[in-house]
Formats: sequence, C-alpha cells, structure tokens
Amino acid sequence: MSERWLGVTVSGEKLIIVDAEVPATGPLTIVSDQTIALPNGDRSKAYGTIYQRLVDYATDNSIKKVVIKESALSLGGTKKGHLLSAELRGVAMCAFGSVCNTKTMAKARVSKTFGDRKTDEYLADDSFWQAETNGKPLRIGSREAVIYMLAAR
Repeated sequence: MSERWLGVTVSGEKLIIVDAEVPATGPLTIVSDQTIALPNGDRSKAYGTIYQRLVDYATDNSIKKVVIKESALSLGGTKKGHLLSAELRGVAMCAFGSVCNTKTMAKARVSKTFGDRKTDEYLADDSFWQAETNGKPLRIGSREAVIYMLAAR
C-alpha cells in the first residue's frame, strides 16, 4: 500500500514541492509538482502565510512523510541568498513537522547511500526518471525533490 509523501527543495525565496504516492517498491506516482514563492512584503508575515499554506496542504492531502533537502556548505562563501533559503527551509520544516513525519537529507548523503551513482548522475538520466515515476509529468527541476523520497524509502 502506498503513502502520500512530499519531496521538498528550497532555493532563494521559493519551494519546489512534489507530492507523490510512494509504494514500498516500484515507481512513484506523481500527484502534483509545484513551486511556491514567498509572498512579497513583510518577511515575517510572508513566512506565516507560507507556514499555514504548507500545514493546510499536508493536512488536507493526508501527507504521511515529508523529505526536505538539507542546506549545503557553499564553497564560494555564504551569501545572503543562502541564508534566506535556510530561513524558508526552517519554516517548511516547522510547518510540516507540526502535522507529519518530517526528515531532512543531505545531497552528499544520497550520493553515498542511494544506488551506485552520484545524485547528479541520476538527476540527468531521463530513462531513470521514466522508470521511477509515473502519473503527472515531472519537471526536470523537480527531480531533486523526488530523489530524496526515493532515497528515504
């Protein structure tokens, strides 16, 4: 029996959220693939809006688990965009953690523990995605959110 899971990545002021039915084995069925942008205006109010939207989505859709990509070290130094992404990631972690099982995963960990290739090699492999997903079309930029679900299964 499959469960509804979300895979989430955060970049800048937007979240990529992929909703999928995840069976114990076999391909995931993509239910939705969306980008949610942080609303303009006061950041604290925008975070509150995003928080409530994420809580409502997880609750309304009976989401059982959320897998969120962790922050990574920046070799070029930490810039403001990196910090803003971390803030939004924290809002997502709190929102989803309040209603369902939530896990974070590092890209480096996935590369070491999932399959026999590096994460980026899987992300670029169209045939891998055709075999591992069905349902609604998956945007190329959303593949990373899904690989975390596959690795967490």
